Amino acid sequence: MKIFLVDDDPFFAEMLKYYLQLNPDYDVHICSTAKECLSALYQTPDIICIDFGLPDLQGDELFNQIKNLYPDLPIIVISGQENIEVAVNFLKLGAKDYIVKNEHTKELLWNSIIRLKENISLKQEVKELKDELGTKYAFEKTIIGQSESIKNTFSKINKASQSNINVSITGETGTGKEVVAKAIHYNSPRKSKPFIAVNMAAIPKELVESEFFGHEKGSFTGAADRALGKFEQANGGTIFLDEIAELDLNIQSKLLRALQEREITRVGGNQKIKLDVRVITATHKDLAAEVKKGTFREDLYYRIIGLPIELPPLREREQDALILARHFIELFAKENKSKPLTLSNEAKKKLLSYGFPGNVRELKSVIDLACVMADNGEIMAEDITFYNLEKKSENFLNGQKTLKEYTTDIIFHFLKKNNNDVIKTAKILDIGKSTIYNLLNQTENKKTQ
Repeated sequence: MKIFLVDDDPFFAEMLKYYLQLNPDYDVHICSTAKECLSALYQTPDIICIDFGLPDLQGDELFNQIKNLYPDLPIIVISGQENIEVAVNFLKLGAKDYIVKNEHTKELLWNSIIRLKENISLKQEVKELKDELGTKYAFEKTIIGQSESIKNTFSKINKASQSNINVSITGETGTGKEVVAKAIHYNSPRKSKPFIAVNMAAIPKELVESEFFGHEKGSFTGAADRALGKFEQANGGTIFLDEIAELDLNIQSKLLRALQEREITRVGGNQKIKLDVRVITATHKDLAAEVKKGTFREDLYYRIIGLPIELPPLREREQDALILARHFIELFAKENKSKPLTLSNEAKKKLLSYGFPGNVRELKSVIDLACVMADNGEIMAEDITFYNLEKKSENFLNGQKTLKEYTTDIIFHFLKKNNNDVIKTAKILDIGKSTIYNLLNQTENKKTQ
């Protein structure tokens, strides 16, 4: 640590320097005038200790000039005046300590610098952690894959991170909605501010308002103390509202008001708290369909939709399952301090032949288990176990149906899976849109007969 001692008493300054440099980590530089101190600031000291009574400039004037140039630079004032008013004034201006010159000065200064050093180290650690988060959520490390669908998604995420627009993420369970939300936040200008994630499905309906906006002491039974809500905690940063479609209609109106007015009021309070929060929402449901059903407010829908990002399911991402599998194999090896395994050709075929209804999350579980089961440094097909939570295909084939009936079942299965999106279903099944529309018309006619 580089420490400046600014004092016109050479004997006193040398005594402090000798004492402080008993710690080999301290590099102490003496300045005998304010002018000398100001001209040496380019050396970027970590701490400055200034004497109140200097020959060329009063301590408070030097203090103000340093603060104007370097607002965050810690300053300790050392003075021959045991004046409470002067001490309080300096502390109000931002001095880290006010030490009176007497027989205890060197011990008081030593302890004061130790406290400041711990604070500086903590700030540096926080900065490094935030930088690490930014690196951790760099696009190329989180959005893994080479398929056209994921490249298109990557492009939208990149655009979202460069603006302050709200973002709505849709996709099946396990496609990585929160990972994408974090990638947007930690690559945006808000990356040094909080990222607060809230899962709507995990909060009881009667507690959502308090969870969102906080509450004052005594505002309801059990409110023993004031509590800050998630929006207040996220101020300046990003709030991620996962499973937004699960939000009760009554709370939807309060959320809409908070987003429109950019302010909140804690439950049981009157003080209005200004908000500067970016909102990222996520759901596995079709929000537009929820609006039509009347379960989601149309005005809130338009407020949060912002830049929509639809995450493709793994089964639509071509060879990405293999790229992700290799990534998870390397991750497993790193976490378990072992050598990465390889995938046999049969294992690759088995992975590519499976639909992964649980998407990327399911793939990771499958690969973790395969890494445990594998022998001789290679994952074989028999090491790969799928969970098959859906009905087994044998049950599907056991029925006595015609080819036309089986075809109808398959089309309706994929229509349901794709929220009745005819174009997407036609593309997945490689059939014409008219085939699906004709089937839907025939089904509707049978119902009306």
